[in-house]
Amino acid sequence: MTSPNESKDTILSNKQVKYLRGIGHKLSPLILVGKEGLSESLVAAVATELDNHELIKVKIGNNSDVDKRDAATLLPQSTSSILVQLIGKTLLLYKENPERNKKKKIKLPEI
Repeated sequence: MTSPNESKDTILSNKQVKYLRGIGHKLSPLILVGKEGLSESLVAAVATELDNHELIKVKIGNNSDVDKRDAATLLPQSTSSILVQLIGKTLLLYKENPERNKKKKIKLPEI
């Protein structure tokens, strides 16, 4: 699920990916990509939500000209996050936030 050019620190094991997918299943998309596409403000919004939640869904709207594969490459690179899953036009992104409250922090299973 991760690209080969990511550092070893950001590669998730299959067990961790499965865990995050389980959490992400019940989430609603926080970001909707519209006709403006992948603008700087959209990327900034994705980065902010990742800091706040660590795991978010991004939905590519039907009126958007953005290719889902392009978004699945560009958004993780631009936000230093990890693409956990791409289903249809919905991306599940994860980025650990070490400054987040320990009670709200996502604790990944050991590798």
